[in-house]
Amino acid sequence: MWTEKNNTLYQKFTFKDFSEAFAFMTRVALAAEKMDHHPSWTNTWNTVEISLNTHDAGDIVTEKDQQLAKKIDKLVS
Repeated sequence: MWTEKNNTLYQKFTFKDFSEAFAFMTRVALAAEKMDHHPSWTNTWNTVEISLNTHDAGDIVTEKDQQLAKKIDKLVS
């Protein structure tokens, strides 16, 4: 579930292993590139943490972030 805190939308995703986490990141990267809206994220083994905000709008959460979050939710396998 996405949470809004400190002007970001945040969610932590946990997968079976590194390969699944990396595959998820690849799918997110392709969706983000199509939107020209890129997440801040970290990956440690099977965990991916994503933070979204819109830099052009002053680093706040915008509709663009909400849209990308919805697309990311659909990519979780």
